[in-house]
Amino acid sequence: MVMSRFVGGGGVVSGGGYGSCMAARTKTAKDRPSYRCTECGWQTAKWLGRCPECQAWGTVEEYGAPAVRTTTPGRVTTSAVPIGQVDGRTATARPTGVPELDRVLGGGLVPGAVVLVAGEPGVGKSTLLLDVAAKSASDEHRTLYITGEESASQVRLRADRIKAIDDHLYLAAETDLAAVLGHLDAVKPSLLILDSVQTVASPEIDGAPGGMAQVREVAGALIRASKERGMSTLLVGHVTKDGAIAGPRLLEHLVDVVLSFEGDRHARLRLVRGVKNRYGTTDEVGCFELHDEGITGLADPSGLFLTRRAEPVPGTCLTVTLEGRRPLVAEVQALTVDSQIPSPRRTTSGLETSRVSMMLAVLEQRGRITALGKRDIYSATVGGVKLSEPAADLAIALALASAASDTPLPKNLVAIGEVGLAGEVRRVTGVQRRLAEAHRLGFTHALVPGDPGKIPPGMKVLEVADMGDALQVLPRSRRREAPRDEEERR
Repeated sequence: MVMSRFVGGGGVVSGGGYGSCMAARTKTAKDRPSYRCTECGWQTAKWLGRCPECQAWGTVEEYGAPAVRTTTPGRVTTSAVPIGQVDGRTATARPTGVPELDRVLGGGLVPGAVVLVAGEPGVGKSTLLLDVAAKSASDEHRTLYITGEESASQVRLRADRIKAIDDHLYLAAETDLAAVLGHLDAVKPSLLILDSVQTVASPEIDGAPGGMAQVREVAGALIRASKERGMSTLLVGHVTKDGAIAGPRLLEHLVDVVLSFEGDRHARLRLVRGVKNRYGTTDEVGCFELHDEGITGLADPSGLFLTRRAEPVPGTCLTVTLEGRRPLVAEVQALTVDSQIPSPRRTTSGLETSRVSMMLAVLEQRGRITALGKRDIYSATVGGVKLSEPAADLAIALALASAASDTPLPKNLVAIGEVGLAGEVRRVTGVQRRLAEAHRLGFTHALVPGDPGKIPPGMKVLEVADMGDALQVLPRSRRREAPRDEEERR
């Protein structure tokens, strides 16, 4: 008989004691805690303050190391067939009854699709989805609305206000995952709306609702149910202070469509933007107007961003921005006044402060308007629209120059173009679509970079190469020179 001898910290182990000792050591190593990043899932054996993979701070948390398992081949549930024999008619989109939302989704909701709708509190997510729930409900397609943040009576009051009452719309207030799955068996809906995914939890999973483990379990269970039943699902998600979707990034990868609901709570305009879409493009943007009676789609939202006047006013300029593939006419306003403090104010609303500062530098250096550096400057957009694309640079620069000289720009003029640091006006994408939209709304003159392409009939287009050419549109007969520095006056 061969005896095994093992010298350990507690002495000599021989015979069967050796196997039990190694089993104890293996169990200890298995139960040793490890750490994982809640944002990207990167794992490590030691705690770190910053994840080396995604560079996020404070996201590495301790969790139990999973046991090593092996998976053996199992029984196939569905046989693999050539892709040409797969019936694609089951994935045909069904309209929601809200055309602006269908535009972003690519025609409607696909059976079995899971859509994540994220936005700031109070932006109108629940109001929009309740309207979708009522308009999607019919004899053949039931809708189930699960609320985890409000009571059923509170949702009913909102439904009465926006007239979202339908006999085929079912409502329940639940925060337990098992209860939600039970409602699916009882109602058998074609559309499920869960508001919100961070409020539902499973008692079988440790952690508070909204945590990484709970969100992953809830989302995974609902995604499996959607695929098995051919049921469309709309999940409401929270956002962080920076506007990013709260929770693990795994949730965005699991769902089929990610929609971002944007808008200033003090303005009427709301935008639904596609961030991810497995069934369509992410170039479309849906425009909505939020009011006391609910939320309605805007097929032509440009009127919200314009101020109709009989005569032009100094410091205003119009431009055409592209939200996805949709052109929108927007108005830029600027005001310059003498500063009463050593450091002049620079205030923006709806515009990027860095781009406005860059336009001020270009006007002072290339446009020879040197008084702007010593004056308070206020710039904003009309209607709550946010202009972030470079194509609005020319309109921002002309609005600032018009305000500095107290000279209005010509009536019915739009300015389109990116301005470089050398003062040149660069080409932008979609100039023809922008000009067509401006012509449709009655604008007759446009400032654009060189080679604009096909011009709408009856519209006068002036091609400008730099800021010097663009500033020539200010009427010389009414131009009042902006104040100059003392050295220039001398």
